[in-house]
Amino acid sequence: MATTKTKKNISKNEEAVEKKGKTHPLIKGVRITEKSAIDAERGVYTFNVATVANKNELKKAINFVYGVTPERISITQIAEKNVTRRGVTSKKQGGKKAVVHLKKGDKITFA
Repeated sequence: MATTKTKKNISKNEEAVEKKGKTHPLIKGVRITEKSAIDAERGVYTFNVATVANKNELKKAINFVYGVTPERISITQIAEKNVTRRGVTSKKQGGKKAVVHLKKGDKITFA
């Protein structure tokens, strides 16, 4: 009886992953800004990525998750910034962003 419970739990987890879509640990998410929305119309997409990511690994990750092969990838370091809100000074966390250029006709759709 224990095996049926684990099989049910595994199948529920697999269904949740299928609904959510494929993911990759290097790609944190899509960077949604006004500029990135305009660029997306031209086949240029912007992602927040892990700080340890490099271009070759990102190329494989994007191919795995979205099924398209990037033509070119640019990676930019985002600096930490000091921010004051209501008199309290804190830091905005930095990171990395990747700008992915696709071939003409290729598109990435986000759910």
